Amino acid sequence: MPYRNKTYVAFDGDKDIHYYRLMTAWTQSDRTSFNFYDAHVSKQSRDTSSEETIKASLRARLNESKMFVLLVGESTKYLHKFVSWEIEQAIKMDLPIIVVNLNGKRSMDETRCPTLLRTHLALHISFNTKILQKSLEEWSSDYFRLKREGKSGPFYYNDSSYSALGL
Repeated sequence: MPYRNKTYVAFDGDKDIHYYRLMTAWTQSDRTSFNFYDAHVSKQSRDTSSEETIKASLRARLNESKMFVLLVGESTKYLHKFVSWEIEQAIKMDLPIIVVNLNGKRSMDETRCPTLLRTHLALHISFNTKILQKSLEEWSSDYFRLKREGKSGPFYYNDSSYSALGL
């Protein structure tokens, strides 16, 4: 089994890729301490590849991941070919999941959240460097603790957590 040290980011590749690119830019910026080890820098696949080939590449990336981040835009919940499949794989692999609302909502967005994640143990946050960094640093241990305690469903940080970060 490969060493799991990366963060897998799933998103609508047609509509929300600029948010993913912004995340990668944050890791390279001297103005922010945001950082994550991106699972997408290895095992590239082309849009012209078959569905089977693309899923094999995505599975290899997931196998190297310790965390799953889903960027949720207005059409994410309708993407069944790959995004739903990626979510299913993350759940099967017991990866801690962070749901990032691109519309700024700080808790589960019932109108945009994919059905698979409405009752699954996942952290729901807004799209921002500071809260995302906090989530990447803390959610994994919180997830496994909450799971041991038998908890499920959506979790989110309260307003004081955001305020403490200046948000």
